[in-house]
Amino acid sequence: MKIKSLGLVAYDEALLLQEQALKSVSAGLSPERIFLLEHPHVFTVGRSFQKENRSNPQIDSAIPTYDVCRGGDITYHGPGQLIGYPILDLRQRARNIYSYLRNLEECLIRTVSEFGLTGYRRKGLTGVWTDEGKLASIGVGVRKWITMHGFALNVAPDLHYFGMIDACGIRDCPVTSMSELLGHIVSMQEVESVVTRQLAEVLLPLDPVPTGRDRIS
Repeated sequence: MKIKSLGLVAYDEALLLQEQALKSVSAGLSPERIFLLEHPHVFTVGRSFQKENRSNPQIDSAIPTYDVCRGGDITYHGPGQLIGYPILDLRQRARNIYSYLRNLEECLIRTVSEFGLTGYRRKGLTGVWTDEGKLASIGVGVRKWITMHGFALNVAPDLHYFGMIDACGIRDCPVTSMSELLGHIVSMQEVESVVTRQLAEVLLPLDPVPTGRDRIS
């Protein structure tokens, strides 16, 4: 599995990279890979999108919006947010999307823990939460058991963009960031280094990693 850092990448370019990698991994022509990057300001909407969840009708003219083949509703991506797109072959693991989602959460929970933050799951929802709000979003696509799309960890984004939407389709959903919780700007490079290690530890094994830390709220 190769983990590649790409820096700031336009959303349509990253989508094309994912499609190309998915086809190559599916055909056995290249190893699994994970792209780590940031996006310019963009909204994406998944298969569960409901129009009423877009609380500000003016966002279409201000920021590009893409309809994509992932689970979930509407979300925001932008500078200061660490995006991860794993292109993994679930045929070599348990063909279990639920376990895959929990392992992505586990990677992020372990990552933020190294910065002194407590992240956890919320029963019935996908992502990573804190007592102050949602810290990371997850929305994946799976085609012939090859994964695409992935996670977005709020390191130091401008959080006001989340106020334009009902993030992930959850009305009045509070959203926070590592920098806001810690009271200082967190280095994207430092977070990327930690998440790279955690992704390798949790996702590389062919057997699912046992997970916990669910919270009912």
